[in-house]
Amino acid sequence: MSTLDPTSEQNAPSDEATTYREPFGALAAYIRRATTGDRAALARLKPEALQPHQLAALARALTAAGLAPEQWYADTWPRWALIAHGMALAGHDGKQKLGRQLAYAGVSESRVTKLLTSRGDAFTQLLPRVLRLMASKGVAPNWCELGELVLKESSSLRSHQAVAEEIRLQIAGPYFSALARAESKS
Repeated sequence: MSTLDPTSEQNAPSDEATTYREPFGALAAYIRRATTGDRAALARLKPEALQPHQLAALARALTAAGLAPEQWYADTWPRWALIAHGMALAGHDGKQKLGRQLAYAGVSESRVTKLLTSRGDAFTQLLPRVLRLMASKGVAPNWCELGELVLKESSSLRSHQAVAEEIRLQIAGPYFSALARAESKS
């Protein structure tokens, strides 16, 4: 069952998917209306080495997204930092599938393949590059999909790793389908 397609009646989101969607939308809304200083701090932050002003901006953003300090854990903090950083760089558009958005932004097949096959540090280094490329093309990513991937992808829990693999396939499918449609029209 797909937890990423909220429009499908038969694929009603699970409680876990709903839990993740709500903070993504709230975080994106906060970043959109945040002060210029906070947006700049989030856009410049390095999730693995936060500076004091970046830490404060991130804490304000996570609190505004409904993630209470009691929910801040050492293993998920850098992941949420990467999500906030990405939203500050490229925005959020939850109306389309991420794969289609990547294709529409003209992200190359090799770059998408690298992103979807990378893990750990390689993933966290590649993601901001892809987001900057999308932003330069005026395409905001779907953080309901991408955020869940960021949270699950480097988890040590097998169940989270399995969900991450499913998300990767759900990103790849629409991306390669969009590429095929574009090629057939040429």
